[in-house]
Amino acid sequence: MEKFTILVFLGMMTTGAFADGHALTPSVEAADQSVSNGVVSAETIVAAENGWLVVHRTDADKTPGPVVGHAPLRMGENIDVAAILNEDIKAGEMLMLMVHSEAGGTETGIFEYTLGAKEDGPVRVDDKLVMTVVTAQ
Repeated sequence: MEKFTILVFLGMMTTGAFADGHALTPSVEAADQSVSNGVVSAETIVAAENGWLVVHRTDADKTPGPVVGHAPLRMGENIDVAAILNEDIKAGEMLMLMVHSEAGGTETGIFEYTLGAKEDGPVRVDDKLVMTVVTAQ
């Protein structure tokens, strides 16, 4: 019975910080990395709501291109988020790791975004996309 009490208390502590008025500021932290295993990872992602890590092709202009992978996110801090890539990425190519919302789609838990669509679309803070760009090694 003591273990249950401790787990409930810990669960309350982790969700309590979000419920007491502290807003979550979405962010993505990732570094250049090898993607030879078909996966790209972010060290830390903060999401204000459940949503998606979406991997876009990009270039030096840092304009989001076609989606080449995605992974689900939970509200709060997400550690070591890995997205399986659905296309081959060569060393030197740039990838944009972006936070997308779960909002606007027709099905919860199903990634519905296509480039330019409103379903499961990008999250913005102060009208800026929440993203970072990494280079495949």
